[in-house]
Amino acid sequence: MVMAMMVERCCCVRTHRFLALFLLPLGFTLLASSRGVVGILDPVDFLALQAIRKGLEDMPGSDFFSDWDFTADPCAFPGVFCAGDRVMALALGDPRAGYPGLQGHLDPALGRLSALAELSLVPGRVTGPVPDELAGCPDLRFLALSKNLLSGPIPAGLGALPRLRTLDLSYNQLSGPLPPSLTTAPALSNLILCHNQLSGTLPPFPDSASLLRLDLKHNQLSGPVPSLPPTLQYLALSHNTLTGPVDTVLPRLTRLIFLDLSSNLLEGSIPGSVFEFPLAALQLQRNAFSGKVKPPQEDVVIPVVDLSYNRLWGAVPPQLAAVGRLYLNNNRFSGEVPSRLVQGLSNGMQLLYLQHNFLTGIEIGPAAAAIPVGASLCLQYNCMVPPFDTPCPLKAGTQKMRPVYQCPDWRA
Repeated sequence: MVMAMMVERCCCVRTHRFLALFLLPLGFTLLASSRGVVGILDPVDFLALQAIRKGLEDMPGSDFFSDWDFTADPCAFPGVFCAGDRVMALALGDPRAGYPGLQGHLDPALGRLSALAELSLVPGRVTGPVPDELAGCPDLRFLALSKNLLSGPIPAGLGALPRLRTLDLSYNQLSGPLPPSLTTAPALSNLILCHNQLSGTLPPFPDSASLLRLDLKHNQLSGPVPSLPPTLQYLALSHNTLTGPVDTVLPRLTRLIFLDLSSNLLEGSIPGSVFEFPLAALQLQRNAFSGKVKPPQEDVVIPVVDLSYNRLWGAVPPQLAAVGRLYLNNNRFSGEVPSRLVQGLSNGMQLLYLQHNFLTGIEIGPAAAAIPVGASLCLQYNCMVPPFDTPCPLKAGTQKMRPVYQCPDWRA
């Protein structure tokens, strides 16, 4: 009886060893635990990881792939995270600051990791397209491939991923239009595609979209700003060639905490309601906005307001005295500067740029006789002799006043 048990145990040990030696050459990996063998990495995932590895390599100075030894457990590889027998997350490259990234291309085999929920790639020199096959990862929630050399169009199939929340393809060389499917992605909350070569017009976003962050700055987008979902908190569309008014688009976005539409060709009036938004920065500079600036009656408390290089005219609103850094230069403002604005420099305002307008003086009031140390005020090239001798930025030029013929209402 004892001899039979020993023979059976010996046979079992030989059988397990045989299976291990037999399965590994076929591309399988045994997953071990403290209790022994518990499962096998899905063979499709195993082969997909091999293909992904063949398409990428370390840049000089990086050793990320040095521990990717396929005779061992791939779930123990750097950047590979498994649940059971499936790869759930893949973080390609050493994320530590200053470490080189990867080079090569993204293999379409990524799409065979059908349980993948997160995919990230550190900054490097990975080229080629974003694989269309990623649309075959229905559980994908987080996709970040920024700061590489990826090119070609954005796969339209990404918009059909039901759980995708964050899509970050910024700082690449992607081209073509923004796929309309992305505007209706059911769970998408962060769409970050800045610093690419995207072109064409922006498709409208439905009100039902759950988008919180939309960053498309530094592309080649044109046409009007479409309707956007009221859920938005961060909107950056600067450095494109967008045209038309925004007075019907912006008032609905009452949850914005950051707004940057600078360096476009936008025109029309600036909605007064935007000055009531809980913004950390309002950047509308270098457009063709015109008309009067009409904030609400209460003081505007936005830390940074930049309306410079537009065609705004009329009086400078005193409600802007509580702004931290206020840029109104290179417009067509006229009349006297409200004394409250100059006083604001003694009450927390750090910068007040009013150069290159048609201002004729400063209202009589208890304005500070001297500008506080650390505060910046520029009044040159207006229809007045600047009452304060303060340094201005180099772009303001050297002329203190406008020529008299440009100032018909100015009295010396």
